[in-house]
Amino acid sequence: MEAAFDVAGLIGYRYRVDDYYEVGREKIREYARAVQDSHPAHWSESAASELGFAGLVAPATFASIVAMRANRDLLENVLAGYDMFVHTDQVFEMYKPVLAGDRLISDVELSSVRRVAGKDLLTVTNTFTDQSGQIVQIMHTTIVGITGDDVDADISDAIAGVIMSGLEPAPSPAASAAHSGHPPTDQPAQAASRRSNVSRTRLPRTAIRFEDIAVGDELPARTVRLTRGDLVNYAGVAGDVNPIHWNEEVASLAGLPDVIAHGMLTMGLGAGFVTDWLGDPGAIIRYGARLSNYTVVGAVSAGDVEFTGRIKSIDPETRTATVVLTAKSAGRKIFGLATIDVRLK
Repeated sequence: MEAAFDVAGLIGYRYRVDDYYEVGREKIREYARAVQDSHPAHWSESAASELGFAGLVAPATFASIVAMRANRDLLENVLAGYDMFVHTDQVFEMYKPVLAGDRLISDVELSSVRRVAGKDLLTVTNTFTDQSGQIVQIMHTTIVGITGDDVDADISDAIAGVIMSGLEPAPSPAASAAHSGHPPTDQPAQAASRRSNVSRTRLPRTAIRFEDIAVGDELPARTVRLTRGDLVNYAGVAGDVNPIHWNEEVASLAGLPDVIAHGMLTMGLGAGFVTDWLGDPGAIIRYGARLSNYTVVGAVSAGDVEFTGRIKSIDPETRTATVVLTAKSAGRKIFGLATIDVRLK
């Protein structure tokens, strides 16, 4: 069933959230704990300083927290014709590492709408600018808009019975334009901000030298265990209140075999797997993944995710490499395709 509104006419709808998000040192630690990332630069100022950073470095997928808050107005009000959304693709473009103390301004745009197999695939682009006016990161999130005909009729009541109460209001756009099929014209132009070049010009302090890698090299495998407690903790830290990640009844009504791990949690685990090998969390310049399956986490049994990686290509001119990342759980590939571009010393 198609959405009961002209979603294609909303392409280009954008707004800037009217308040900044201040990155806290303890929030970085909370998030690092939630994605099981023990890299010292996320925990210790002295370790971050040794890598040339002025404060704790946020894990690669940390900006998803900021996007979760920034996108609420778009998802809850502008795209209110859908009953739920399913996350399918995610891309992070890194231009400058996010550090403790950064004040991030969020620009939100519905940048693409495609109709595939009778479903609407919506791409939301988040552009994050810091206090210096430079773009530090751009996120592209693709979701499938699900209408009432595609879900169990009882799911809304089930969600209402378990969802967290007292949620803060959705962050309001800087311009109070009506939610129409046309983008607000008085929004700050994203193009006016310049993309930082820090991530592409700073000297990486990686544990691996570019001269020591070759196409086909494999990263040391790592297996991560996820429990219901891990999912609940991540939900609270990241602000993802979707109960399919912690409530069996809602998961079943959504057509799932049991509670499943968040796609962004799996991506965060994958980023930590790569930065543990790299030794420098600021050396990632792009991370993209197609979320094709999920990790089931039972009430009394943990879910395991095995991460492996292989160097797909290298570029001597830029001293960069592309790593193909694989994540498997119970024999299923969680990522349809996932790649991480890194710079090496």
